[in-house]
Amino acid sequence: MVYVRLEREWTDGDGDGHSPGDMIDVDAATLAKLQAAGIVGGEGPDWPGPTGGGGGGSTTNWPGST
Repeated sequence: MVYVRLEREWTDGDGDGHSPGDMIDVDAATLAKLQAAGIVGGEGPDWPGPTGGGGGGSTTNWPGST
C-alpha cells in the first residue's frame, strides 16, 4: 500500500467519496489508475514522494510500504 494525497475528488470502489487534499492508502494498481487519470500527483519535481520524503518523486527516504 502507498499513502498518497488526492489532487481531485475521487470515489473509491466501496462508494466512499474523498476530497482533494485527502490522504489515502491505495495499492499499486489503484495508484497507477489514479495517476493516469490525474487524480493524484506523482509527476514533476514538487511531488514529495509517497510518504513526503525524497523530493522529485524519489523514494530515497521512503522505508517501504506504509
